[in-house]
Amino acid sequence: MSLQICILETDILRPELVDQYQGYGRMFERLFDGQAIAATFSVFNVMSGEYPPADARFDAYLVTGSKADSFATDPWIETLKAYLLERYQAGDKLLGICFGHQLLALLLGGKAERASVGWGVGIHRYQLAEQPDWMTPSLEELTLLISHQDQVTRLPENATLLASSPFCAHAAYRIGDQVLCFQGHPEFVPEYSRALLDIRQQHIGEAVYRVAVDSLHEAHHGRTVGEWMLRFVANGRSAALV
Repeated sequence: MSLQICILETDILRPELVDQYQGYGRMFERLFDGQAIAATFSVFNVMSGEYPPADARFDAYLVTGSKADSFATDPWIETLKAYLLERYQAGDKLLGICFGHQLLALLLGGKAERASVGWGVGIHRYQLAEQPDWMTPSLEELTLLISHQDQVTRLPENATLLASSPFCAHAAYRIGDQVLCFQGHPEFVPEYSRALLDIRQQHIGEAVYRVAVDSLHEAHHGRTVGEWMLRFVANGRSAALV
C-alpha cells in the first residue's frame, strides 16, 4: 500500500507564479513523484481554513513553507498550532519545511525568530551531524535551495540535530521517529528560486541577490531529501516499494 500523506499548505503563491507552479502542495507532489516509496497526497490550504475531515487518517502530516512568520499570532497560525499539537500528542508523524520546520520547533519547546544574519537565499550547503538508516542514499554534504529570513535558534529539548552550517545552526532536526524538519526547500526548483529572487531583489539587497543567483547553477539534493522524508514516514511500517 502507498503511504498516505496529508500536505498542510501554509501559503498562497503570488499571482504571477500560480499558473506555472500552482502551489506548494503541487510542488511536493512533483518532488515525491517517482520516488522509491509510493505515496498519495491530500492537500489542504490551512491559510484558507481547509483541514482534513475528523475521521481522516494519514501516515504523516507535512507542513509547508510560507511567507508568514512562524512566531506570528495570526488566527490561522494559532489554529494550525493547536491542530499540530493534537496530531503530535496522538503520535502521528509530522514533517516540516521552512515555516513548518520553525513552527514545529516553536510548538514543541524550541525557539524561532528573525535571523540576525539576514536573508538566506539561493543554494546553501550544510554539514550532516547524523545519518540514520532511513537517510538513504547517504551524503557527505547536503545542499538545498533556501529562501528564509527566520531561523530556529533553539531546538526542542528532545530534538536531535541532523544538519547545520555557520549561517544556519539548526538546519534540520528530528524528534525520535515522529518529527522530521528541514529549513531548506527540497520541493523548490532553480527556476522558482530565481523568480522569488527577482521579486525580492530590492528587499534582500543587490549583493546578496547576485551571490544567490550565481549559486543556482549548482546541484542540490532536493530529491534525495524527498526520499529521506518518505523513508522516515515508512520506517517502522510496511510500505509499497515501486
